[in-house]
Amino acid sequence: MPTNRQILLDNRPQGEATVSNFKLVSTETPALQDGQVLVRHHYLSLDPYMRGRMNESKSYAQPQPLGEVMIGGTVGEVVESRHPKFSAGDKVVGMGGWQEYSVVDAAQPGALRKVDTTHVPLSHYLGAVGMPGVTAWYGLVKIIDPKAGDTVVVSAAAGAVGSAYGALAKARGCRVVGIAGGKDKCDYVVNELGFDACIDYKEHKDAYSLAKALKQACPNGIDGYFENVGGMVLDAVLLRMNAHGRIAVCGMIAGYDGQPLPLANPALILVNRLKIQGFIVSEHMEVWPEALKELGTLVGTGKLRPRESVAQGIEAAPEAFLGLLKGKNFGKQLVKL
Repeated sequence: MPTNRQILLDNRPQGEATVSNFKLVSTETPALQDGQVLVRHHYLSLDPYMRGRMNESKSYAQPQPLGEVMIGGTVGEVVESRHPKFSAGDKVVGMGGWQEYSVVDAAQPGALRKVDTTHVPLSHYLGAVGMPGVTAWYGLVKIIDPKAGDTVVVSAAAGAVGSAYGALAKARGCRVVGIAGGKDKCDYVVNELGFDACIDYKEHKDAYSLAKALKQACPNGIDGYFENVGGMVLDAVLLRMNAHGRIAVCGMIAGYDGQPLPLANPALILVNRLKIQGFIVSEHMEVWPEALKELGTLVGTGKLRPRESVAQGIEAAPEAFLGLLKGKNFGKQLVKL
């Protein structure tokens, strides 16, 4: 059995996460038992939710245990199988974690899923046609529930979730406005992803300045907002929301270091009778087949052209992850193993 390099959570962050929170180790892969499958990972997914799991405090997911392989989505290839439904060479997606190989109990529901790479590249099953894409789909379709002609906004618009959200919203006849950091990201959001407009939040020092830019980009106000960031960005959007607007809360990356994120104008929730709903996509597995089918079609037909930032080698994962938390990635952040 092959030697396996793994990254463990060695200690919990005090405030901002650092490379010293992680530890690289090598272990021998155990022999397979009946029903198990050995997977060689080709790509590892890095996602903002992982930062919350590094803390011990209460969150929507169990804390990542110390001394264990960091959790994470993976795509790869079956090397050896002792399960009748999987064969060597099958391309699969699972939650293999920050390591080069995983031994998977394939009988567990949802532990491993075969994927077709004929029209969709393998890596996209960790992004546009994977968890981030389904996250965008759920927030848009089930919470915001837009009608043709509605104006919808998404923060972190150039990322894996934001880019999928834009394609899904355009397919429903919406005016789609993104918020992203930097001119390059905004140009990509408009020119390649087909958003109607994109605002560079780095050009605005406070919520009122950002709200003014939103007023220009959203002359008819905002009907639906998909929240990935929190802080100043949420304050600005609340100033432009229409009556009976809907906000899907997916992430609050501005507060991932444990600082509270106070709202400047919570009375606007009442004034505009807003619906604000947080959600975790793993609690809604029933929608995944429908969502993945639509997302796969959008990618296969070129209506969604996701971009990827790819770090090379398992040892690059911690630095790439910390860069993701600071917005250094462009599109979906992956590690090629």
